[in-house]
Amino acid sequence: MSEILNQARDVLTQKLGGSVFEGSAKFSITDEGSLIVDSEGVRISDQPADVTLSATAEVFEDILAGRQNPTSAFMSGKLTLEGDMGLAMRLAGVLS
Repeated sequence: MSEILNQARDVLTQKLGGSVFEGSAKFSITDEGSLIVDSEGVRISDQPADVTLSATAEVFEDILAGRQNPTSAFMSGKLTLEGDMGLAMRLAGVLS
């Protein structure tokens, strides 16, 4: 497994802080793999989700570290979105 995926899983789990995320979101990290966030928590998986957010490892790292705003990353084309935009916006609140 990718160390980047393991680190991202740990950070996302910490950011959720035990709260339940309604719906499912996939973080697709270029050349690394995917993470799923849903009511069961965060796990490394490539299963289908309600919304998929795709970016490079560097962009995801910056978002998770608070150096990049998820909405700004989307608006600048660094982060792409496929699926439920409302769910993506709720997820952005968790990440900030």
